[in-house]
Amino acid sequence: MATDADEIFPQIERWRAQGHGVALATVVHTWGSSPRAAGSHLAVNERGEFVGSVSGGCIEGAVVTEALAVIGDGKPRTLEFGVSDEQAWEVGLACGGQVRVFVERFE
Repeated sequence: MATDADEIFPQIERWRAQGHGVALATVVHTWGSSPRAAGSHLAVNERGEFVGSVSGGCIEGAVVTEALAVIGDGKPRTLEFGVSDEQAWEVGLACGGQVRVFVERFE
């Protein structure tokens, strides 16, 4: 069975071989409702191209933006996103959740 890593890490190696800067975002913690489990990855190159997912789409844009900053300055970041139970109910979801994502430059 294929995993995210089967797609993501070969792509990282291709980007690096082409001389592109790359950042790797990893889900390090979830609580409540979260579309992607801890250990999920998203890789981003300096052109803003990406592969993988850390959220099923709802926070990818913010993570890509931060990943580009990490490529530029080399400083890793921990990002936190969340929705309270009350906010979730307002949009028809059963419960809220939180996700913590660590973003680092891939050397």
